[in-house]
Amino acid sequence: MAALASARSAELASTRHRLPARLRLLIAARAVNQLGAFSLAFLTVLLNRDLGASLPAAGAISGLFGLATIPSRLLGGRLTDRWGRRRTIVVGLAGCALAQLGIAAAPDLAVAAVCCVLLGLAFELYEPPSQAMIADGVAPADRASAYALLTTALAVGNMGAGLVADLVGRSSLRWLFVVDAASCLACALIVRLALPEDRTRPQPPSEQPQPQSAPVHSPWRDRSLLTMTAAGTVFALVSMLMLVALPLSLAADGLDPATAGLLMTASTVTLLLARPALRLRRLADLTPGAAFAAGYLLMAAGLAGYALAHTLPALLGPTALYALGNLLLMGRSFAVVSDLAPPGTSARYLAVYGLSWGFATVLAPPLSTALLDAFSPAALWSAMAAICLAMAVTQPRLLRRLAAS
Repeated sequence: MAALASARSAELASTRHRLPARLRLLIAARAVNQLGAFSLAFLTVLLNRDLGASLPAAGAISGLFGLATIPSRLLGGRLTDRWGRRRTIVVGLAGCALAQLGIAAAPDLAVAAVCCVLLGLAFELYEPPSQAMIADGVAPADRASAYALLTTALAVGNMGAGLVADLVGRSSLRWLFVVDAASCLACALIVRLALPEDRTRPQPPSEQPQPQSAPVHSPWRDRSLLTMTAAGTVFALVSMLMLVALPLSLAADGLDPATAGLLMTASTVTLLLARPALRLRRLADLTPGAAFAAGYLLMAAGLAGYALAHTLPALLGPTALYALGNLLLMGRSFAVVSDLAPPGTSARYLAVYGLSWGFATVLAPPLSTALLDAFSPAALWSAMAAICLAMAVTQPRLLRRLAAS
């Protein structure tokens, strides 16, 4: 077992050297983009405080953004086939930047609502081509490590994003969207200059790839994938509720909403400091079911701590527990989904699984604002902790059922 753990550690450490240069550049560009990706956590607060929307109305508008991300991901897959990967990534990032600048400059709620929908329509365009590049650019045995490297890069970017949110958000929440737009344009520029030009050419009908129409390869007909997507939606919903509710909860406790940036930075620091522990034999040899159970239990403990804490120092402990739970869960679902995918269909399987975040983005804003409007922040955190406890029990059973099918 020690040899196995050592091999896994060596695989993770050497992933950077095995990745093609274009994938390393893509991951670096996504990290740059993540530096400004904190504005969405403050979208509901901006609509409520700066533009006069009630909490339910602000949550509904944020929900429209989430609703628009669902067709955005599907459109991203179609445009990738027609335009190529680099062009689709650049168009998606540029569209995000324009919509975010519109939100920052919106004179009233109606304009902001339109820009929120436009942002949602552009928001997921670059995910399918990015995922396809990673899925197709490395050997199947290296995909988990490649996605782990992407997660680590995004975590580093997210740490900087938390600091940016805390510094910029204290001046004006609108400036957060300007910074996010700038990061999108910087990422688009890196992709445009660094990635190879798309090579697309019309193909005769006889040469068109056909496996997408084959029922056995259709992700929509795979019950195991759809079950995993449903479970992933629960995880994504908890994550999005955390993102949306934290600034609102801090404001209800008399703290500056921008303090959420500091807490998210603390969460990312915890992830980075604790990540080497995953190489320990006891953690490296955890079965997926055990890892899911432990991860959800830690998240539940952190969320329960949020229900009890009302000052910044007291919130740091629950933040660390929640982050440790995330550390055990991150990437494992993608590995399970990749194993479910028949050869040559991992990108489509991961794209369908990724819709779970679109569903969660639709549900989280109206759900969090409705609960906060009707109850206390402690009630919301307690409900989220209960959901995580339920997942700690059901997710391992789900994985055993999938393994037996």
